[in-house]
Amino acid sequence: MIRATHWGLRLAASALTLGIVLQPTPGHAATAAPAIQMPHISVVATGKGTPVILIPGLSSPRAVWDGVVPILAKDHRVYTVQVNGFGGDAPGANLSPGVLDGIVADLHTLIGKEKIAGAALVGHSMGGLAALMLAKAHPADAGKLMIVDSLPFIGTLFSPAATVAMIEPRAKAMRDMQAASYGKPADDAMATATANQLASKPASRAKVVSWVKAADPRVSAQAMYEDMTTDLRPAMKQIATPITLVYPWSDAGPTKAAAEGLYKAAYADAPHVTFVDVGDAAHFVMLDQPERFEAALTAFLAK
Repeated sequence: MIRATHWGLRLAASALTLGIVLQPTPGHAATAAPAIQMPHISVVATGKGTPVILIPGLSSPRAVWDGVVPILAKDHRVYTVQVNGFGGDAPGANLSPGVLDGIVADLHTLIGKEKIAGAALVGHSMGGLAALMLAKAHPADAGKLMIVDSLPFIGTLFSPAATVAMIEPRAKAMRDMQAASYGKPADDAMATATANQLASKPASRAKVVSWVKAADPRVSAQAMYEDMTTDLRPAMKQIATPITLVYPWSDAGPTKAAAEGLYKAAYADAPHVTFVDVGDAAHFVMLDQPERFEAALTAFLAK
């Protein structure tokens, strides 16, 4: 049995408090094309070829994928998602409950309108959970999934025996505290400390700080709550879509053995999973190890 580790608790606390002390700032990430605006997400499409959809995580803008989009666009039609309320965007429909379900619904609508059923989906963190939810709800939408450092139920980081009922009071308290920070001055020290837990390189950390400051904490709060209280473990046996699970590790922790044990246990019930580890990296794998991440993504799309 895998026990909750200091690393697991630290990751959960850091990842789930994105936006807790952050005040949204105006402005939008630069994009190469006009965004397709939907109730819960916006999408920028670029390139030609086989379709791939990139979904960022909690409080992250589409810019998290900037390192790979130009490369992918040479041979793929790349759809880069941004959740409304992140990246300085207006929150749209995401001020109400149902953020994750709304993301999934918008993705399903996008895939239908663009006629790209069977597309490859790449999701980081909360974006990985959304990708799994889409594969569960609409099996034909995704041809294959790359899940980057995401779990079917994040509560297992607190305890292997965790249930939604056990996690919900904590999730509700964290949600309410985050939402109450809207409009208040940012705590730069806490923002920096959070980024330092989620990324291992100075340049990566600087990007994460700027991104979480641009996120609307009301949206981050609700999305975090839904992330914490969504348990896909019972559905994993039914998700037949092939999954490539990318996970980080480092000598500073989690070690390779600890990370491997955690993720292989979490995805043990999924029928088709390939595990890819990326060393000397933290939660933002694509920032800390861009070349290794690009290699893993290229191999995934070539399958």
